[in-house]
Amino acid sequence: MPLLIGALIAALGAAPSLAQLRGHGGPVRALSVSSDGRTLLSGSFDGSAIHWSLDRDTAEQVLRFHADAVNATALLHDGRAATAGADSRIAIWSSGKTQPDVVLEGHTAPIAALALSPDGLTLASAAWDHTVRLWPLSGGVTRVLEGHSQNVNGIAFSADGKTLVSVSYDLTVRVWPLDSTAAPSVVTLPAPLNSVVVSNDGQIVTAGTDGKVYFLDRAGKYKGETAVGPVPLIAMAMSKDGALLAAADIRGAVAIIDPKARTVTRRLVGPGLPVWSVAFMPDNGTLLTGGADSMIRRWNARTGEPIGTTIQESPNDPLSAYAGDRGAEIFRACVACHTLTPDQGNKAGPTLSGIFGRRIATLPGYNFSEPLKKLDIVWTPETVSKLFEIGPTAYTPGTKMPEQLISSGEDRQALVRFLARATKQ
Repeated sequence: MPLLIGALIAALGAAPSLAQLRGHGGPVRALSVSSDGRTLLSGSFDGSAIHWSLDRDTAEQVLRFHADAVNATALLHDGRAATAGADSRIAIWSSGKTQPDVVLEGHTAPIAALALSPDGLTLASAAWDHTVRLWPLSGGVTRVLEGHSQNVNGIAFSADGKTLVSVSYDLTVRVWPLDSTAAPSVVTLPAPLNSVVVSNDGQIVTAGTDGKVYFLDRAGKYKGETAVGPVPLIAMAMSKDGALLAAADIRGAVAIIDPKARTVTRRLVGPGLPVWSVAFMPDNGTLLTGGADSMIRRWNARTGEPIGTTIQESPNDPLSAYAGDRGAEIFRACVACHTLTPDQGNKAGPTLSGIFGRRIATLPGYNFSEPLKKLDIVWTPETVSKLFEIGPTAYTPGTKMPEQLISSGEDRQALVRFLARATKQ
């Protein structure tokens, strides 16, 4: 295995690409940048994490341990790294080692986010088991924060480390005091929430599935909102100086927002595929994005321009034959994980070829979650529509599918009409 990893690293590092980092075999789900801006740790739906040298734009080490997607990463103060996956486990890695030093277990559902306390002593994790956990990195008893009624998708420490903020698909923001056992402050917003950041001055910013960014003060009091677009926001990051906020949506748009004015100042124009992760460099102006096309890109967030080679639309767009089809445009958010024809095979999710009339979790050659195999669902236009009406978590408990809703009945009908044409064998 070490020889195989070494060969892969050599292949990845043979031709640095200035702006674009290529190496993952699936959508890039997580990005963490070191405080000096020289190291990047990325995680992917392909089940791996990669240590990158940003000085040389090369992969230094591929970390393979998780049995499912790597949803979150963190670079620790002592030089180690943390990765967390849909397999419910957190792995702590020392530099150069091919197996983790420690595996933290306790969550019973996919872990969606990690956050490191300002003093570097505690790692926080958020999971779809409705809990947040605090792990002392020097060892000791794990603290479990309970109260959310649905998936917890995002967490962030305050700058002074005295509070932890969590956001969930249950519409709530919870501000947890960490120096006591007092109950958290709870704020309910109009939409399910996917991500959260906390600025140095205590402002809480959270991203919703309604395409809006919500601003709260340090106690959780609503201060305002910014409408970014009509589709769910799935990733967010704030520059260290608090001057810029990046919010990415399921269709691949990345909005740069002025947090003080609460206005969108520019949009980054990429290849039109979902952007699953964003992170600012320490210079406060360079943004990294992780995409559904398995690539990591650099951007000048102040101008909106890509850094390096101009990004062009993929010549192998699987939806090029359906230009102008509303259902195809809605499906574009799904192409990262699903193919439409049998010759394209499975990706992170199973191929949808011949989906209508097939019982859930019965496609040969794909490793489905055990809970799905017990469900009594046959895929029809009606059941696919229901999936997106109430959400994958509610309709297909135990799924690995990222949570997303299509609130418009017309859009759901357009999607199933498209699937009926495009997946017919």
